[in-house]
Amino acid sequence: MGAPDFVLKLREKIGNDPLWLPAVRGIVFDDDGRVLLCQRSDNGHWTPITGILDPGEHPAPGLVREIFEETAVVAEAERIIGVGVVGPVTFANGDVCDFLDITFRCKYISGDARVNDDESMDVQWFDLDDLPDMSHGHLQAIRLATEPEGPVAFQAE
Repeated sequence: MGAPDFVLKLREKIGNDPLWLPAVRGIVFDDDGRVLLCQRSDNGHWTPITGILDPGEHPAPGLVREIFEETAVVAEAERIIGVGVVGPVTFANGDVCDFLDITFRCKYISGDARVNDDESMDVQWFDLDDLPDMSHGHLQAIRLATEPEGPVAFQAE
């Protein structure tokens, strides 16, 4: 899948210049307390499910869409656990993006987790004490999501 069509059209106009994009990240837990992760096909890193919102798309339904598109899992967004900025990120083609990241705690509803598009090489449920190597930001988001009634974490400058 890669970049959404609206981003590709913007890139035709602005080239590789920095682009500000709304993004979502879902920390999805199943009934056994395991977390759903995917291994990205672009860099091989393990991450929670992430995605770019379409123009005018609301964050929670957009995240639920992304989770299903990438993993074939139906999930429900329970609450926002964090808001912050990721970036600037420079991609292999030279494109630069900053992402306004809204992170949700989500619960599994149905479906068998599997690779469901070309954005991932692998999709798996992981026990919290057996997580693969991930960035500090993703690990922090998972930790925040384990607190079902915790406050929203706002990224400090």
